[in-house]
Amino acid sequence: MLSRRRLLATSAIGLAAAGGARTAMAKSAERAAPNLFIGTGGTGHTYPGATLPFGMVQLSPDTGVERWETCSGYYHSDGSILGFSHTHLSGTGIGDMLDLLVAPGRGEVMLQPGTREKPETGYRQRYQDEHAEPGYYRVALANGVQAELTVTERTGWHRYTFPAGAGHLLLDLSHLVLESSDSPPLIADAVMEVALDGTITGQRQVFRWAKGRKIFFALQLSRQPDRITFYGDEDVEQPAGSRKVTGRRLKAVLHYADAGNAPIIVRCGLSGVDVAGARANLVTEARHWDFDRTRREATARWQPAIEAVRVEGGTADQRTILTTALYHAQLAPTLFSDVDGRYLGMDGQIHAVPKGGAAYSSYSLWDTYRALHPLLTLIAPARTKSLIDDLIRQTAQSSYGPLVWPLQGKETGTMIGWHGVVPLAEAQAKSIPADYAAAWPAIRRRSFDFTAPDKDNSKGRDLYDRLGYVPADKWFESVSRTQEYAYDDWASARIAAAIGEKGDAERLRKRSASWRNVIDGSIGFARPRFADGSWWTPYDPIQLGHMPKPWWRDYTEANGWQATFLNQHDVYGLIQHMGGDARFEAKLDALFNAPSTLPANAPPDISGLVGQYAHGNEPDQHAAYLYAYAGVPWKTQAMVRRLCTEMYRNDPDGIIGNDDCGQMSAWFVFSALGFYPVDPVEAAYVFGSPLFERAEVTVGPGKRLVIEAPGNRADTPYVAAVTWNGKPWRKSWISHADLVKGGTLRFTMSAKPNPAFGRALADRPPSNGPAPA
Repeated sequence: MLSRRRLLATSAIGLAAAGGARTAMAKSAERAAPNLFIGTGGTGHTYPGATLPFGMVQLSPDTGVERWETCSGYYHSDGSILGFSHTHLSGTGIGDMLDLLVAPGRGEVMLQPGTREKPETGYRQRYQDEHAEPGYYRVALANGVQAELTVTERTGWHRYTFPAGAGHLLLDLSHLVLESSDSPPLIADAVMEVALDGTITGQRQVFRWAKGRKIFFALQLSRQPDRITFYGDEDVEQPAGSRKVTGRRLKAVLHYADAGNAPIIVRCGLSGVDVAGARANLVTEARHWDFDRTRREATARWQPAIEAVRVEGGTADQRTILTTALYHAQLAPTLFSDVDGRYLGMDGQIHAVPKGGAAYSSYSLWDTYRALHPLLTLIAPARTKSLIDDLIRQTAQSSYGPLVWPLQGKETGTMIGWHGVVPLAEAQAKSIPADYAAAWPAIRRRSFDFTAPDKDNSKGRDLYDRLGYVPADKWFESVSRTQEYAYDDWASARIAAAIGEKGDAERLRKRSASWRNVIDGSIGFARPRFADGSWWTPYDPIQLGHMPKPWWRDYTEANGWQATFLNQHDVYGLIQHMGGDARFEAKLDALFNAPSTLPANAPPDISGLVGQYAHGNEPDQHAAYLYAYAGVPWKTQAMVRRLCTEMYRNDPDGIIGNDDCGQMSAWFVFSALGFYPVDPVEAAYVFGSPLFERAEVTVGPGKRLVIEAPGNRADTPYVAAVTWNGKPWRKSWISHADLVKGGTLRFTMSAKPNPAFGRALADRPPSNGPAPA
């Protein structure tokens, strides 16, 4: 299986009636801009370049391609820049993309990049004065060139200001992420040519992560070069005057005798369909040569996205982290349809979206179903509607049915499960209108047709159905598979029931209880189980499994501790299975207090440890909120506040673990607001501990959710009481349906816990139906 292995600022827009103290606080607050370098160090795997919310183009600097640290192409401490490419993945644990690198040069033409240690041996450049903001990036290269980047949805804009004299631009179509396990050819069917009007077009097919994906471009220049030199495979120079080159690893050099005479503007359109699509995208979105106008328009596009949440209070760093998290949470999924609506479907055919629709790529669904998609349903319901319509279309088109990790028309099958059903079920539960029945045949086939094709993510479905679990001696990652297949059954049952498929809904609902078959109630742990029904022994929850082969694991990026709390949809069933509230509470305590030791073969994804809880990875990111189901939400409050303050920093190494297309950032946004969607399909939020004194959240056109926690400080993590629209609120949770109406949620914070709040059974969150009576 492919393994990853590895706002806003305080604002002065307060209501006039808020009172003098609140007005003074708002006036004294400074607006926090996002820090786009958060996550570009450590293992965050983000990039700092220019893009729009969910845009097709991510125009950003690349510093390396050969290390896990550079999955996004950029690593903050590398010290030199290769150039600027047009597509990037944000926060993933596998690298791809980096299509069409542009590298401005002076002096001798270098066709190879050189090394980090000795950048002068290639076209790499050391740099200084790096600046990044939403929609714009700027850097001063050591060769004297100032590079600036901005974007529209489907086009990348470069402005290069050279010193006086000659210079050149290298177009490197051979640039891509490399990995030690890769086998050639990594690129096929590459073409670059120059048309009579001076437009340079090209394409390539890439066999990196999304095997066989295709990308097409059309590039125009504000100043035509004096000459163009093409290079084919092995950097073989093509005859003078050549206007086209084909092969696998292609390059072109655009020579300017007077490069410093005026800035050179490059504008480049992309398409996943064909060159004609790239040209049309360019013509439609790049109707002028005014770089600064394009930059202003990009800034304006970002403003409502990162102003969907405004906060007051907290520290300056916390406000910056929140704004940045909102930014990162709106980078993906990425647009994949051209201006005419065409896109490459999951069936390999070209389709067109209905008028007003869009197709998307980069769905990191194993991660993002948990908090990213729920966040969008709250702050961007129109975008969610667009994404849901697309998920339905692509689910119906894919031979593998519900999506798991599609990238540019290719299902990578990365991670486990078919979690594309979860955003669909969640959206349906939250009354987002869509044709859910159109996705059902594909969902049903994945659920019940065991002759349907599988990728690694859905192996062992037949055994899961027949035995009630995936046996550890038959398939790798068997424990996590069983649990996650059960959750997808839960989501699929919701869809089936909504469209009137009652028999299938009941079958799926019953099968969603299969998580029980890999939780050994006698010891209270998720435990590998073999086909004959026996458990793996001797059992050690620290280990990754029994491993009959060196690469074989019984859990997905987790161990027995973390997998034990993977259950999101039947928490009361889990509590009962483990012996009741007291034992469950004690087991959660043990999770957060166990020694933070891991086996030597643990993947780097298991990071951000508090005891054996791993915040740097997704399987147990909801675990702190599970205390509320056992009637001790004050323990949730304490731990969530700790995680918000310890796991996120205003620093390049400021995200614990990969950001995973915004999932880690979305967790912070929710938790900083004071609630979290433990089970997105339940359409309810469990209270935690708000980080700020006040937040305003746009929850739809003309609707505003206000969250107040007056006097909230670092030493007041506990919730003493809650009111909703001025009335006392005894529950430790609130429904999505309530919040999206708008209103005021007010927390009274305290330095001491209130054990009575949320203790009563009737006040606990729903799970697999209402809370137990």
